[in-house]
Amino acid sequence: MFRRTFWFTAGAAAGVWATTKVNRKLKQLTPESLAAQAATKAVDAGHRLKDFALDVRTGMLQREAELGEALGLETPVPAERELPARRRLAALDGPSTPYAPHTPIDPYNSHNSYNRNEDH
Repeated sequence: MFRRTFWFTAGAAAGVWATTKVNRKLKQLTPESLAAQAATKAVDAGHRLKDFALDVRTGMLQREAELGEALGLETPVPAERELPARRRLAALDGPSTPYAPHTPIDPYNSHNSYNRNEDH
């Protein structure tokens, strides 16, 4: 009796666990979730690229100063310039104005300029 109860409870728990895992994975694979993940990775890549550009600029200015000293040039090296400040992407903020409602095109009405061949 206890053996059957144990296995019934273990099976129910495994079913709940498996269902939860599948539902989580399905939510990760929705188009909205994939778009959000792609946007986040693109923003992160942009920040890494900006950091790389700043490091290159710093190294470039340092090397110019070393070469200027070695060659005896008296031209001052310009102060380090910053890249533009970080901007928030408009795509991540959402639309600023609501979309206009879609008006269907009547293919039988002659005043519409819809041409099916333009779609292909």
